[in-house]
Order: sequence, then structure tokens, then C-alpha cells
Amino acid sequence: MHTWILFALLTVASWGIYGVLLHSGQMAMGDPQNGRYKAFFWVGIAYLLIAVLAPAGMLLAAKASWSMPSKGVLLSLLAGVVGAVGAFGVLLAFGAKGNPAAVMSIIFAGAPVVNAFVAMSLHPPAGGWSSLDWRFLMGIALAACGGLLVSLYKPAPGGAPTPANQTAPK
Repeated sequence: MHTWILFALLTVASWGIYGVLLHSGQMAMGDPQNGRYKAFFWVGIAYLLIAVLAPAGMLLAAKASWSMPSKGVLLSLLAGVVGAVGAFGVLLAFGAKGNPAAVMSIIFAGAPVVNAFVAMSLHPPAGGWSSLDWRFLMGIALAACGGLLVSLYKPAPGGAPTPANQTAPK
């Protein structure tokens, strides 16, 4: 197995757990008004520890040059901004009464679709957009449908009925 696949699966597992833990942390703050912001504050502390100290340690251990081109710095900062805005959006969705299963399903089904179109806009496919394989387009459609279906028919907590198993009143 390629090492990159292991790292990708680490990210899948981490981000798959992220929403549930963030929502649980928000609820555990015991502050209905500001609990989400308190939880996100601690997410930021964790990002500081992991996203700043870990790469700094790796760079120091590798005795890497600290010279960084401004374009690379700017694009990396922009990546951090959109990542943080996205994480904040998760929190705001929870605050607006979004169920973690639905919120994260929409995000994880929608983000690859957005990624595909942005990546193709920046790096167009050989032969142009008309050369896209139908299976790729079907994958995009299935990802969007999958996110919708998981969000609509997620299991309700505590055995409460979901739209798929509700019966009409008699």
C-alpha cells in the first residue's frame, strides 16, 4: 500500500470524527449562547499546537531552510483562512440546529464536488471540459445524491422516527 493512502485515511478518520466531537464539545460547554464559540476557541488552540508546532519541529529536525517565497506564503495563508472559515461554518451550522450527521454528510459529499470543479478550473483537463469521462461526471452526481440521501434519511437519535419510517396518522 502506498504511504499517501494511509495519510489520506488518517484524514478521513480524523475529519469523520471532527464534527461529532465539535458538537459534543459545544454542548458540554453548558452555555447555549456561547458554547459553540468556546468550543471553537479550543479547536483553535489545538490547531496552534498541531499546525504550528508539529511542522516547525519537522522543519527543525530536517534542518530545512526557513526561506519561503511570498506566493507560497500567501497561498498557504489563504488555504488556512478557507479551512478555518469552513470549520467555523460547521460550528455555525450546529448552532443553527443542524444535526451533526446531516451537517457533516453535506460537507463531506459536497466538498469533493467543489474541489473537483475548482481544481479543473485552475488546471483544465487535457482536451477541455467536453473531454470529461462520463464516469467522472456520474461520480460527481452520486456524491451529491449520497450527501443528500444521508442527510435526509439519517437515523434519528433514541429510536425516534425518520421520514423514511414514519407512518401516516390513522
